[in-house]
Amino acid sequence: MNILIIPDKFKGSLGTKEVIAAISNGIKKIIPDANLYPVLASDGGDGFLNAVAENLDCEVVTVDTVDPLGRRIKADYLLNHVNRVAYIELAKSSGLELLQVHELSAMKTSTYGTGLQIRDAILKGATSIYVGLGGSATNDGGTGIARSLGYRFLDDSSNDLEPNGENLLKIRTIKNEEAVLSPNGISFYAVNDVDNPLYGAKGAAHIYARQKGANDSEINTLDEGLRNLDAVVQGNLGKNVARNPGAGAAGGTAYGLQAFLNAEFISGIDFVLDLAQVKELLQEEKMDYVITGEGKFDNQTLHGKLIKGVVDLGKNHEVPVIVVCGQTEVAAEKLTSLHITEILEIRDASKPLEYNMENAAALTEKAISTFFKNLTGV
Repeated sequence: MNILIIPDKFKGSLGTKEVIAAISNGIKKIIPDANLYPVLASDGGDGFLNAVAENLDCEVVTVDTVDPLGRRIKADYLLNHVNRVAYIELAKSSGLELLQVHELSAMKTSTYGTGLQIRDAILKGATSIYVGLGGSATNDGGTGIARSLGYRFLDDSSNDLEPNGENLLKIRTIKNEEAVLSPNGISFYAVNDVDNPLYGAKGAAHIYARQKGANDSEINTLDEGLRNLDAVVQGNLGKNVARNPGAGAAGGTAYGLQAFLNAEFISGIDFVLDLAQVKELLQEEKMDYVITGEGKFDNQTLHGKLIKGVVDLGKNHEVPVIVVCGQTEVAAEKLTSLHITEILEIRDASKPLEYNMENAAALTEKAISTFFKNLTGV
């Protein structure tokens, strides 16, 4: 039996490699001679650098930068000197993972630190830069990145504004004629798998800002700020990209990369699957199953995340797809239309959340073993 394994992490519980190990152990207990094809994937968010490093020969570059609140830190990115390509994971300097719960503030945080990493890559000769989006603690529309490359954001008194969420509403003018580092001649790619526009009911603020510390009033302010940013960008730069699907990724960072750096949007899961040559593998080997999964399988999963990409892959190649997850909130009637053969919810409903998270590996292994035991009658 040939089985392709492409899960996401179980956030707060298991990393992607640990999920792969648990699934593999569960299969091998029942089918010892199964041929397993694990792929370390990412939709552009957490784990993006790991997925790239698994498939490409790159140097790890460590730079001095700042976290979302402007505190000095060191962060890594990947650089392929031969091809002059850099790979940057936004979460490494602008991510939720860098802040304590009480520090979360979509009004105060900035992508400036990610911009410093981009700046370093340019200075080291990169001519193509891929920025993996996801896990951000920010809602600044990418103004932090732009500021690190020399853009200036001015209020109605021509005062410079710090690039963060709360200042978006104050922006009246954008200047870049004094840019200290020109990105001209460099190709930028925003790697992400969400389809949200910049603003509105499905935009960056209303969908994602609450998990970044914003309350109802602040969410409305942030949304108005993103609308204002777009209006000024249209007036000063002639760019009208706010409604492009995916512009709202990472608090509007995708929008900023496109508006300020002419970035192209590319699908994170497609990018990683291409790196791992998964489509070629599916043409060469007949797979019996594709197994994917994540901590929580909900309706947000169906809007362009890694799981959706894997499910589409299975559908296109007519391979049954199994989803393993800690918890599911997707109605059973949607499974057929999504081309999902089975959802294995691993949690023990009689136990508290803490128990299920601490024992996620064992629970995953057990759920997989049970599925294949029932399947084979072993």
